[in-house]
Order: sequence, then C-alpha cells, then structure tokens
Amino acid sequence: MNFDLTEDQLAFREAAKAFAEKAMAPHAAKWDAEHVFPVEVIREAGEMGFCGIYTPEEQGGMGLSRLDTSVIVEELAAACPSTAAYITIHNMATWMVAQFGNADIQKQIAPRMASGEWLGSYCLTEPGAGSDAGNLRTRAARDGDSYLLNGSKVFISGAGATQMLVVMARTGEPGSGPKGISAFVVPADSDGIHYGKAEEKMGWNSQPTRQITFENVRVPANNRLGEEGQGFMIAMKGLDGGRLNIATCSIGGAQAALLRARNYLHEREQFGQSLAGFQALQFKLADMATNLVASRQMVRLAAYRLDQGDNEATLHCAMAKRFATDACFEVCNEALQLHGGYGYIREYPLERYVRDLRVHQILEGTNEIMRLIVARRLLEPGVAEAIQ
Repeated sequence: MNFDLTEDQLAFREAAKAFAEKAMAPHAAKWDAEHVFPVEVIREAGEMGFCGIYTPEEQGGMGLSRLDTSVIVEELAAACPSTAAYITIHNMATWMVAQFGNADIQKQIAPRMASGEWLGSYCLTEPGAGSDAGNLRTRAARDGDSYLLNGSKVFISGAGATQMLVVMARTGEPGSGPKGISAFVVPADSDGIHYGKAEEKMGWNSQPTRQITFENVRVPANNRLGEEGQGFMIAMKGLDGGRLNIATCSIGGAQAALLRARNYLHEREQFGQSLAGFQALQFKLADMATNLVASRQMVRLAAYRLDQGDNEATLHCAMAKRFATDACFEVCNEALQLHGGYGYIREYPLERYVRDLRVHQILEGTNEIMRLIVARRLLEPGVAEAIQ
C-alpha cells in the first residue's frame, strides 16, 4: 500500500490549513469563552467547499472521498475542534440529503446546504433513546400527502441556528424497532418546532446544543429521504462517515496539542536544563506521538474501506472511532500535564482541547457501543477476513 498523500490531497491539506490558521485559530479561544457560533466563518468554509466535502458534485458538493475528507478535517480541527466538529456534522447531514433525497430535494435543498448557505442539524438522539436509537419514539404519522411530526430530540448540534433538520422518526407501529423508522429533511423554522435553552457544556462551546420539540409539525411526504422504513439504515450509513469525521477531529486536536507540548519541552527549564532533557518526558512524548500516528492510520484505513464500499467498512469505522477518540484524548491530556500549571489555565489552549475532545468518546455512538459493534462482528463467521 502507498501511504503517501496524493498531490491533490496535499493541496487540500494546505488549503484547509491556510483557512484554519487565518479564519479559525485566532478566534477559537474567544468563541469558546463567549459561546459564539461562528456562522459567517462556517459559511466561508462553505465557499471553500468544506460544507459539502463528500457530497456529489451533481448536488453542489466537492465529490471528494472519505480519505480526502479526513485530510481536510484534521487541519480544521487543529485550529478549533469544536467548530470543525460542527462542520463535519453538517457534512454528514448534507450527504444524507443529497444521497437519499428525491430529485426535488437534490436540486433545491442539497446545493444550498453544500455551499453553506443553509446549515443543517442531525436529529437522532432522544431523551430515552441515546445508544438505543432503534427504539426512538418521535412519531411521523401519515396525513394525506404529508406527515405530522411529534416528539423530541436532545443534544442536537447547531439547533436553533440552522436552517434544515435531518430528522429520524417512527412511521411504523410502536415496537417496530429499526425497521419502523424513516428519515425526513425538515425546515428548521416550520410551525410547531420549539427549541430549548442552549445547554451549558464542558466543551464544544462554539456550537449551540439544544433540545428540539415537534408538535404537529407538518412535513411534506416529498421531504422524506428514501422509502418508509429506511431511516435507520440511512442514519447508520451517515454515521459510518460521521464516526470517522469525529475521530479525525480528535486527531487534529491531538496533533496541535502534541506540537505545543514538544515546543514547550524545549522552552521550559527546570533543575538547570530544559524539560526536553528529561528521559521520562521524552518517553511520554514518544508514546503520545505513537498513539497519534496509530490513530491517523486507523482512520485513514477505515476511510479507504468506506470509499471502496468494503463489506467490513462499518467494523473498521467503529474500531477507528473508538481507538482514535480514546487515544487522542489522552494525547491532549498528557500535553496539558506536560505544561504543568500553565496547561490548566486558559491562556494556553490545552485545557480547551481536553474539554472539546472529551465528548468525542460519547457522540456518534459511545465508545462502549463501538466495542459492541466490533465484538458482535468478531463473534460471527468470517472474522479472519474482517480484520485482515
């Protein structure tokens, strides 16, 4: 296998890095401290193509691969993991709309999302259905040529500040499980939609997170994505890429934290020498770098398999998400430790990286669920081929 990036991927990386260093990095601390959702900067990212990275060109996207996407997202996340993570969630929602919407949706909605003109929120999690998403209760009842949507969603990124919602709702009978779920794209200002307060979170402060309540929200049947009963499958296909996106955000944050720690070891002196001269700290830095590179390679392998339509792509996405989000959180935490007391104050960005990366171990499927996905596949026939 050739692990070198192509000329195009190197160009994508440089473009993303230049944008992130100019438009994101100088403002990330302020966005975090003041809870600013930088909509205009996100739309500038859309002008660069970064709001529809793997959305097909026919629907206004860049049509790039998931591997290309990981190269771009890593650079954005190195500047601001929180904002980069929202951009990846928007990308996931945009891809779902473009991939599974009918011709009208592909023509009228997908391009405006891919350009960043309309921002999107992904609405799956409910108060009683987090990891158990197949038992969600939000209901979409058919009423002539439309559906009436009732229920609630929680922990929705961008809620209250986005224009389109991708909503999973039950169209089958209660107890119908995953097969009774359908997906819809819903204008965020539709009558009957109510937004809760912005949650006060440990991190991810540059994007709002709210509960959404639906009360007899009328949704045209034309706004359904795919057929009735395909919603859970659509959600899971979106999450394969979404998990790689979030894992990549962890890699970007860890890369930035590692480089800052490396530089700090050269700058800081204790006991008559720079910290870089202490073997114990050298070993710590070596372990951090090893975990970072291993995470990157796992994510890129999973992205490659997803691009190829590999039957084991879901397994590899789950493994990569679990490993990278755990390992890269520890990289950031160790980088903070290497800074001593300075790492704990907001003048340095390490505490922000730690807070922002912590949630990556929870969302897009908790890392416990990732272990469950992997274990179940390992216990099935053909496991040797799955992990080779």
